Amino acid sequence: MSEKKFNIAILIDGDNAQPKLLKETIEEVSKYGKATIRRIYGDWTSQAMNSWKNLINQHSINPIQKFSYTSGKNSTDGALIIDAMDILHGKNVEGFCIVSSDSDYTGLAKRIREEGLFVMGIGEKKTPESFVQSCDIFTYTENITPKVTEIKEAEQKASNKPKATQNKVEKNVKKVTPKKNSLLNNKDSDTISRAFDISMDENEIAYISTVGANIRKIDPSFDTRTYSIPSLSKLFEKLEEYDVIRNEVGALNHPLVKRK
Repeated sequence: MSEKKFNIAILIDGDNAQPKLLKETIEEVSKYGKATIRRIYGDWTSQAMNSWKNLINQHSINPIQKFSYTSGKNSTDGALIIDAMDILHGKNVEGFCIVSSDSDYTGLAKRIREEGLFVMGIGEKKTPESFVQSCDIFTYTENITPKVTEIKEAEQKASNKPKATQNKVEKNVKKVTPKKNSLLNNKDSDTISRAFDISMDENEIAYISTVGANIRKIDPSFDTRTYSIPSLSKLFEKLEEYDVIRNEVGALNHPLVKRK
């Protein structure tokens, strides 16, 4: 899926994001542009923020202090939103990434989008749909959580256990890759079908890159990594109702897809 590159401001809600995924978060944003502004918001006098302190220096993140004056009230949201509007009007970036699972940023995402800027969200699957749909792209943290290490650890543990137990663990490891006949959930299956319908030409063939762009318009949260598959082309190869067609132009392949 080809995307235009942007200068992006990463704004992280430190009260609502996961420190262990900071590296993966920055790598995800880097797929779409250069993270020129990197800020994280929270009350740095609170012990709850300690897990961020070593990481922010490693990844050149600027910590923004926001005291929690009232118990139970999250003032981080307001500080992040005010900063985002200042950055927006400064016109130094072409896009934003809001790292949070909080619906309070729905209005901010809409406002950024209305200005014609790229807006990306990163949060957990519990993120309200209103925030997800307000973004051009929304990546669930569950899809950027390292999984290869977990599989290798499971295999290692299996090799050290009795055979009966090992077979049980191997079955669990195999579940990481869904079966071909039940690969997609209903929502994603419908999204792909709709995107293909609006992408195909008069011969009922479509460029996979075009289908991918239309998928994002229909569902910003669609991600092939949900199924442990790295790309849309690889996903189509596993779907029984579609055929992938190689389309080499010079040294490049611009694959096509059609229904069987």
